[in-house]
Amino acid sequence: MLFAGLILLLVPFAAARSGDGAAPQRNAAGNAAGTAAGTAARPNVLFIISDDLTPTALSCYGNTLSQTPHIDALASRGTRFTRAYCQGTYCGPSRASFMSGYYPHATGVLGYTSPRPAIGDRATWAEHFKNAGYHTTRISKIYHMGVPGGIEYGGDGRDHNGGDGADDPRSWSEKYNSPGPEWKAAGDGETLEGNPDGKKPVVGGNTFVVVEAEGDDLVHSDGKTAAKAVELIERHARDQASGGEAQPLFLAVGFVRPHVPFVAPKKYFEPFLPYDQLPLPPKVEGDWEDIPKAGINYKTSDNMKMDIRRQKKAVGGYYASVAYMDAQVGKVLAALRRSGMEDNTIVIFTSDHGYHLGEHDFWAKVSLHEESALVPLIIRVPGKQPAVCHSLTELLDLYPTVASLCGLSVPERLQGEDISPMLDDPNHSVRTAAFSVAPSRKGFLLREDRWAYMQYGEDASRGIELYDMHEDPQQYTNLAEQAEFKPVVEQFRTKMAEKLKAIRDNDL
Repeated sequence: MLFAGLILLLVPFAAARSGDGAAPQRNAAGNAAGTAAGTAARPNVLFIISDDLTPTALSCYGNTLSQTPHIDALASRGTRFTRAYCQGTYCGPSRASFMSGYYPHATGVLGYTSPRPAIGDRATWAEHFKNAGYHTTRISKIYHMGVPGGIEYGGDGRDHNGGDGADDPRSWSEKYNSPGPEWKAAGDGETLEGNPDGKKPVVGGNTFVVVEAEGDDLVHSDGKTAAKAVELIERHARDQASGGEAQPLFLAVGFVRPHVPFVAPKKYFEPFLPYDQLPLPPKVEGDWEDIPKAGINYKTSDNMKMDIRRQKKAVGGYYASVAYMDAQVGKVLAALRRSGMEDNTIVIFTSDHGYHLGEHDFWAKVSLHEESALVPLIIRVPGKQPAVCHSLTELLDLYPTVASLCGLSVPERLQGEDISPMLDDPNHSVRTAAFSVAPSRKGFLLREDRWAYMQYGEDASRGIELYDMHEDPQQYTNLAEQAEFKPVVEQFRTKMAEKLKAIRDNDL
């Protein structure tokens, strides 16, 4: 069935930057006051986020081994962004940033904490929608939540926050966690990291472990997350169809795969067996010689003691985890279609940051190189034509963009940009550079069209990297110490100082 909001969505609400302002008047039930038609007419929002997902692991971004048909289908109907960047290259600061609307160095959230109390009473992305009359729901990991620990604990409180990790309770009308066995899952498991003699059992923590698990999708966290999302979509559709709840829905669905451990039902591993058939990125002799020490990633083939066999199995485990996650995305999108809500629902798919799979012999996240800082981003808005957009974007842009698309005010204080014009014109541009940080190594990235500039330390005392992304997209040759590029380096040092000052000149 089509909802009346479809017509209004195709002729977008006028949304202007504003202060947060006073919260709407509330009725006796505690819901935002206003006519039922006024809220029901607004589009729903389905925000889906994967954990530790590099865009190059998706077939819609060009991978020919890792098949992701459900995410591909969404991309074929929406706008796929090819140069979207996270603002923090690991989970905590990235998620706190795009949910709060501030860069990590504006709030000081450089680790695994909530943006509260740094942002005070200012509304987070979800809370802004809640204050405007939306029913906001979180399923699993949206703000930071430890994986695998927080997923094992579920809601039993062993993380000292009710199993909710660094969640922000004010953001949600309701919330659900999705516990799973993680590395303890029954099946064929192997610890790949720090296990050169093969004697170490399967272990937990942020460790490269592969488990070809027994049982079906519902044994694991992401299967439970998808099932809960399906249930809530169906409930919301029934309520609207029966003339019940008139609130539009903001549903945030957090999948934890492909974050380690690489655990999924056995069937998802089958396309990648035997592992020795899987290719690895090129290994370039002397690759690290022009990278400053601070730029060498915290996980490497060397310090993880992973030989070629283990490296290939890590890639296979990662791809199997991606395939499992993609299947869960498919279930949620199928439920949206069945419900009749699809024609009045904006869908966003992304990840909190990227991931190295052996490039430069680096693994996991944290680095400022392209594999770690770049994220997949797909936005589907009913009535908009499919497109591919190569303009520079940031995850920080999601808050103002989705608020604008839904006809909500866009607070002036937000540090992101409204990229909604790109959904009509993929050649539209709102920024000349994307900015990201790696707080644990005091690293900062400015990514322009041609250049990727990285500096370590606010005074660059720990080193600099400069890459010509037109000539060297794999970032093999650091130009920072070459005399002919010194003027470019000096220009970027000035730009970085100006960017950091602008970030900190906020109203917090």
